[in-house]
Formats: sequence, C-alpha cells, structure tokens
Amino acid sequence: MVTAIQNTQVLLLAAVLLAACLAKLTVREGAAEAPDHVHGVPVPAGHARLSALRRSRGMTVGLGIGEGLLGLALLVTSHLSVRLATTVAFAAATWVVGELRVHRPDAGCGCFGALSAKKVDRRSVLRAVLFTCAAVVSLGAPHAGVDVLRDGPAQVGLLFAVELALFVALSPELAVLAGRHRRAGVPCERRRSPMPETYERLYRSPEWAEHENAIGSAEPLDVWREGCWRFVAFPGRMSEREVEIVFAVSTSERDRAVRSAVVAPEAH
Repeated sequence: MVTAIQNTQVLLLAAVLLAACLAKLTVREGAAEAPDHVHGVPVPAGHARLSALRRSRGMTVGLGIGEGLLGLALLVTSHLSVRLATTVAFAAATWVVGELRVHRPDAGCGCFGALSAKKVDRRSVLRAVLFTCAAVVSLGAPHAGVDVLRDGPAQVGLLFAVELALFVALSPELAVLAGRHRRAGVPCERRRSPMPETYERLYRSPEWAEHENAIGSAEPLDVWREGCWRFVAFPGRMSEREVEIVFAVSTSERDRAVRSAVVAPEAH
C-alpha cells in the first residue's frame, strides 16, 4: 500500500507540472507588448507598464518550459535527482505563495499562468503545501510515471482519482477557464475588448512594423471603436508632410487582423 501511495504521487506531480506548463504557454494575459520608446519619444506610463508585462510573459514562458521538462522527467525516469528537483520546486512555490498571501494579498500566484490571476487565498496556500508533501512522499517511489501507468495496480488509479478530485476542489483556475470559454461565444460587436489586448495585437502586426518608422509619437491622437474594430490614430510624417496613420484592430476573440491607412490630418 505504501508503494502504491508513493507511485501515485509521481503521477499526480507529473500531471500538475504538465498542466501548469500547458497553461503558461497557451493562456495569454490581457497584456500588450509595447515598445519603451518610439524614435526617442518616451512611452506614456501606462504603456511602460505594458512593456513590463511583456518581460513578465518571457519569464512565464521560461518557467512553463521548465515545469514541462520536469513533468516529463517524472514520467520517464525514477532517478532521485529528478524527485529532489521536484521537491525543491514545489517547496519554493509554497514559500512564494505564502509570501504573496502575506505581503501581496491582491496579487495572483501565477501558478497556472494567466488563469491564476485572482488573489491568493487559503486554498492556494493549502494546495501548494499538499503538493510539497506529495513531492516528499514521491522521493521513495520505485517506479517512473510511465511504468506506473503501464503496470500499476488498481489501487493507484483509485488514489490518483481521489487526489485529482482534491486538486480540482482547491483550484480556482477552473472557474476562470470556464468563464473564458463562455466569453468566447460573445459576438465581436459586444465582446469586451480591453485596450491592452488591442495594443498587443497592434504591436505584433506587420502593419505596425511597416509604419513604425513614420510614427512621430507613442501617444495616439485618437482611439475609437466601431462594430468589430477599434481604431487607433497616430501622428506621423511621410514624404516631408504631416499625416495621420490609422490602424484598425479586430476586437474578435480569435481574429487578430490589423488594417492600416494613411490620411491627411484634415481628412480625418
């Protein structure tokens, strides 16, 4: 029975690490990727915060890849170094979550990327502690995760199902994920489209790259929304004359289309 419990923890931890990796790599925050300057013109404070979020995104991706590799290692090898690395990782995560609970109660833990944006509560702390305990128990497991899946007794399957249900009960991220799926069905005309999302799509687009050198200010002249599009107008200079460069950015959930046009200031 003890061996079954130990082997079950290996499966649980591998599943959690792979789920965390998938969430970090595929679920995006509502953040824009904005430049710090446009031809020497400082980006306004709000845009600077978006740039910081871009750097945070890079850290999130790196952490997700590390978690994914650790989860795969748990499945394919029973080497003690992998188990120790897993234990240290979950112990560190528990410490971080506890610190956030005390010093930053308004911040999310980021355990599952953008899905973990809600403030850290007691459930999040308890979940982290239980995962650390599971990692300690797994140190003595004789088999790798794949071997447990192939040859493990029925007890392992039952224990895994129970622990997985406990994990689900302690995970507010599932409600956030369900809410995202519900919002996906909203027509683009009525869909909530925050400005950070618009800037993210704009700054990633070929249209922005095409006109960036002609844009004279990081601060747009005007922003408005019509139907499924948000329009952002910037001052610019082309062929020695002042122009306005207008970008139309889709507000649809999946359509990331961006269109652009150059107009004379008096024509807008």
